[in-house]
Amino acid sequence: MTDDQDFAGQDLTGQDLSGPSSDGPSSDGVDRGRFAAGDLALFIDRKGRTYQHALADGGSFHSHLGELPHDKLIGEAVGGWYATNRGHVLLAIRPTLGDYVRLMPRGPQVIYAKDLGNIVAMADIFPGATVVEAGFGSGALTTALLRAVGPQGRVHSYEINPSVVPKALANVQSVIKDTSRLQVTVGDIFDGIAEAAVDRVILDLPEPWRAVDAAADALISGGILLSFLPTILQVQELTLTLNDDGRFARVETAETLLRGWNVTRRSVRPAHRMVAHSGFITTAVRCVPRYVAPRPADTEPADAESTEPAED
Repeated sequence: MTDDQDFAGQDLTGQDLSGPSSDGPSSDGVDRGRFAAGDLALFIDRKGRTYQHALADGGSFHSHLGELPHDKLIGEAVGGWYATNRGHVLLAIRPTLGDYVRLMPRGPQVIYAKDLGNIVAMADIFPGATVVEAGFGSGALTTALLRAVGPQGRVHSYEINPSVVPKALANVQSVIKDTSRLQVTVGDIFDGIAEAAVDRVILDLPEPWRAVDAAADALISGGILLSFLPTILQVQELTLTLNDDGRFARVETAETLLRGWNVTRRSVRPAHRMVAHSGFITTAVRCVPRYVAPRPADTEPADAESTEPAED
């Protein structure tokens, strides 16, 4: 909405603001074009401010814009326009994973959308994959991994701090109701990885080089290790360890800088603020250890000391 779309004070009684009806249920019987109890809704006001809320029968959304009963949304169109009791109109949509991560309750530092997408792509997380993750954190990365592996895949997450697990698990379940494909182990991955024949290992740890040996033992040949680190000195330590291990190749590091643009009829310009450095992504492929033949011994005879008398 543009700033001049101010519906406050207008009489909206009897007006249908819900927008077009959905096309009906999808192949799995779920009508994703309409809200249901338990869904997350993202409300957007006329100034572009966002409010994330879980819908419940008999519940309501409260803000300085007024009250909006959840029953007005449940069963109605996603992408509809809904008026509060104070006459303000809100657009209601489903939050993307990026929206949810930005607004969700958190404990440890989260990985944001610009890095989540690249982690999934650069680690080549595929449907049916078995993924080991270290650092459950606030559950953002775990949620992205679960969505990527699909119903046939599995994610095994190691977390050393048991106090963060309940909140992180609740965050995951807000997006993915069925978490049966997720196994959370409270323990130190540096002590070893219990799972075998793992497709991918994702490390969100301050000292991932200490897990390189365990990751190499757990990964299948051709599997991928990925690490997310905030500083380049940590990246250097990890890269040297991966190269010295001998079981990894194609060790590469990259970072993502994200800049938005403001596009209007009168002007096109980059946003004043951008999401610059947040972390480095390092990937490596598990390979058969390369055989390096020893250098042949020097077969040239050593120069014998001359016994000839020195010339005058």
